[in-house]
Amino acid sequence: MRILIIGGAGTIGKKVTDYFRTKHSVQVAGRSAGDVLMDISSSESIENAFKNLGMLDAVVCIAGEAKWDTFENLSEDDYYIGLRSKLMGQVNLVRIARKYINPGGSITLSTGILADDPVPNTTSAAMVNGGIHSFVGAVDLEIENGIRVNAVSLGVVQDAYEKYKDYFPGHKPIPMNKVVNAYAQSVEGKSRGQIIRYYD
Repeated sequence: MRILIIGGAGTIGKKVTDYFRTKHSVQVAGRSAGDVLMDISSSESIENAFKNLGMLDAVVCIAGEAKWDTFENLSEDDYYIGLRSKLMGQVNLVRIARKYINPGGSITLSTGILADDPVPNTTSAAMVNGGIHSFVGAVDLEIENGIRVNAVSLGVVQDAYEKYKDYFPGHKPIPMNKVVNAYAQSVEGKSRGQIIRYYD
């Protein structure tokens, strides 16, 4: 398969990219570095990147940001960071990428445990994750050419646990092999319209 991994140089993305490169032809996209440049907060950037890539069999997005702060401190503009990047960025990715994916291909988005189990300081992040969960179920009813759309939703991953553990007291780190398995299930399996959850 020809696979594009957006955010393939990050903590999760690198492990996922390493796995798929053992079996498939993989290209990595990023905002400032990679085989192709793509900023998912810009529809124009997404479109330009796909025009240069040609047809693909799978697209995996492990990108998107949202502001973390107390509800008291979050401004309207703070919420728009997550709305433009992680929410509409991934929605626009599906909207545009479907034209460049071979019939029967797949698009995998990324969310996280905050959609189901939010913690303090995450009203914005939890909101956009939950929005993507709803979007995945709905878009699966209408997307054409047999394209499958799923989202991988992870808890705190092992390689980032030390950085984030204070935000998630009592949560167990997700081993990186389970992280990779979640993306493999979406890309190489037959799941469609699913939220593939790995929380423990």
